[in-house]
Amino acid sequence: MTEKRRAVGGSPVPRPPMGPASEAEFLAQAGVRDMLREAVLKVLEARPEEPVAFLADYFEKLGLGTAELAAVDQRPHLLGQQRLGRALWYLRLAHHSQRTAFNNNLSIAYDCLSAGRRKKPGLNGKSYSELLCRICLEGDLPDEVSFQLLKKIQCRDHEAVPFDVFRYGVLTCFVLLEFMSKANTLFSVLNGHNEADQRLCQAVLTTLEEALVASDLCIPASYLEAGIKLGPDCLAVAMDRAWLDRKPGARMSRREFLKEAAALFLDKVKPVH
Repeated sequence: MTEKRRAVGGSPVPRPPMGPASEAEFLAQAGVRDMLREAVLKVLEARPEEPVAFLADYFEKLGLGTAELAAVDQRPHLLGQQRLGRALWYLRLAHHSQRTAFNNNLSIAYDCLSAGRRKKPGLNGKSYSELLCRICLEGDLPDEVSFQLLKKIQCRDHEAVPFDVFRYGVLTCFVLLEFMSKANTLFSVLNGHNEADQRLCQAVLTTLEEALVASDLCIPASYLEAGIKLGPDCLAVAMDRAWLDRKPGARMSRREFLKEAAALFLDKVKPVH
């Protein structure tokens, strides 16, 4: 009996699993602390007008991919559109001039589009091209301009797209959209309607061209030189010269002006192939 009691006493007794030593350790082990830190950083990067709504949207996008991944065989197209929407959301969080934040979001967007590909991991040309088309479409870029741009920066559907190509293509789209917006604003300053003096338009286009020559997507410091050329002083001098030499009656439409401005930009875009 003594030996039996000793055997029973020495047998292992099931115990409940040990919990975390503290709340901080629990948050660290669950990954919540890092998640919240990342969310706060995203709020600071984007500085939205409604931070709470932004966070709600952020965590909703963060949760995509759990239940959806389980249904990938049943809804592959829907899942692809969700990944595309999530990638676009990240790309809009920070302006491309915020280099560190934008590059970080580029990496996340690239991973979003690459996720779930079992046969050939990584990003393919089809998903990459779809993303570029969405950026151009949602930025109201004219179809003819989008077509010419995509001819230079998109890849074939079956091609593997490295991150450097992805970054160049996405950044080019965003810079072109901003360039066209600035050009449209400049035209409005010239006249405010749908036509303006042709000499003044040409002076502004020449200044835009000089700024493009000075800029380089790969060299952030070059934007400073480009910005100087587009400053009020340089533009005022160019327009003043054009005004003194102008011939009355010659006009240029807004559409013609924007078409020429787009052509100046597209001429500088380097093909990815």
